[in-house]
Amino acid sequence: MVDIILGLQWGDEGKGKIVDLMSGNYSIVARFQGGPNAGHTIIIGDKKFILRQVPSGITRPETLNVIGNGVVLDPLVLQKEINSLQDAGIEVTSRLLVSTKTNLITPYHALLDSLRENEQGEKKIGSTLKGIGPAYQDKIGRFGIRAGDCTHKGFDTAYKNLKDRFSSILAFYGHDGNVDDSEWLQSIELLRKMKITETEEFLNEAIKDNKKILAEGAQGTLLDIDFGTYPYVTSSNTISASACTGLGIAPKHIKKVYGVFKAYCTRVGGGPFPTELLDSTGQFIRDRGFEYGSVTKRPRRCGWMDLPALKYSIMLNGVDELIMMKIDVLNELENISVCTKYLNQNDEEISFSAVCGTEGVHPEYKEMKGWGGGLAEAKNYDDLPVEAKDYIVFMQKECDTRISVVSTGPERNETLFLA
Repeated sequence: MVDIILGLQWGDEGKGKIVDLMSGNYSIVARFQGGPNAGHTIIIGDKKFILRQVPSGITRPETLNVIGNGVVLDPLVLQKEINSLQDAGIEVTSRLLVSTKTNLITPYHALLDSLRENEQGEKKIGSTLKGIGPAYQDKIGRFGIRAGDCTHKGFDTAYKNLKDRFSSILAFYGHDGNVDDSEWLQSIELLRKMKITETEEFLNEAIKDNKKILAEGAQGTLLDIDFGTYPYVTSSNTISASACTGLGIAPKHIKKVYGVFKAYCTRVGGGPFPTELLDSTGQFIRDRGFEYGSVTKRPRRCGWMDLPALKYSIMLNGVDELIMMKIDVLNELENISVCTKYLNQNDEEISFSAVCGTEGVHPEYKEMKGWGGGLAEAKNYDDLPVEAKDYIVFMQKECDTRISVVSTGPERNETLFLA
């Protein structure tokens, strides 16, 4: 049995906390797409973990973790992440499996990412410059190096061929092609010592043995390469369907899809953001929610809840249950707005998928009364202020999808499970 958990907005929804919370009920947590631009934050007591490539089930000693074939992996980032976790007393290497088919990010990919982004000038898409896009391009172009290649005698030749190919590409951008890859090559030695295996076979055997698997997505639905706000998107498919291709499991094994969303919206980088707030309220949400990239530290753009976008994500993913995060950030706001639809310049309603190609999108809002606090003391749904309940009920009704969990803070125990 496989359940999927993923983000329904532009990423940064708080998936790390929820995967950590839920992973105690699963034998395996498997990451199925994305690269090290994802920063899943987990807070346990006075310890804070930012997981960029290691699945969020790693904090549970009894849980196995898998990096699937749909991921692009930077061995150097992985090495630093493993060292940080093990310094905190968390054993990683014995509980982490890497797919032989996972494509690797090299220093050349990161350099090319930076050169291309700089060339765009004002048309920058907001890349995190981690080499993710170029690595996925090499994967599709069939030039990539995969994790399984590290264990073969031909790895040095394959890597040399990659460098030779990049020398001409970098020359196009006026770069001499000299890259310090010494640390990266050292990290390959750690990767070779890890459990690199055919994870698709491992996962399917686990399914046969009736083990519970949680498939973990990165980024968010609205950054999907096909269905997101293209071209301001990530380089992989972030929707639930990609769990099958990113792990090598059949659709018939998927049981439930959990969709995670914030009680408001944020995004990083360029691209459409209909409900963005460029005023003091937006800054309040940014500061109150610590809305700065966990990996890049960039300030996130903040805005009101966007129902057309959320409904679009629910449709694409076939979401069974919703999980609302960071409702506590809206404490102290006297009034809260929710976008219920978009209008174009002719006051005609348009869908979310039409937003990218439309000028002058006007969100239409429903205003709701704020609750002014009182969430920290809530031990269950009944303890919430009536205005917070109204907000949750309204969201659930509009989305026609059950909200099963509401997070009232970053800690594990600041979580309400709704009947």
